Amino acid sequence: MNVKCEIKDKILYVSLTGEIDHHSAVGIRNDIDREIYKHAPKCVILELSGVDFMDSSGLGLILGRYSKLSALGADLKIADPSPKTEEILRLAGIDRMIPIEKGVKRV
Repeated sequence: MNVKCEIKDKILYVSLTGEIDHHSAVGIRNDIDREIYKHAPKCVILELSGVDFMDSSGLGLILGRYSKLSALGADLKIADPSPKTEEILRLAGIDRMIPIEKGVKRV
């Protein structure tokens, strides 16, 4: 799993590539949380076009960041999920809580 982060205008762009499973979720969570506390963004955009597999640990990762950011008064958006990932997000109902956007700048 590869995590790339970039901050611009109080927006934290996080690009994930690879697989999000129970082995990788903890490290990804730590990387994202470190950047959230370092930069205090008003919005985090998770760019998921490079995620080719995600299990329930990935859903938990996303929902956990959503809760954390909500408590901090910030927003979370999901950008450009791969078709498989988007299907999982929609089946889990995450798209009703967190906006899914297309064509967002990739980090």
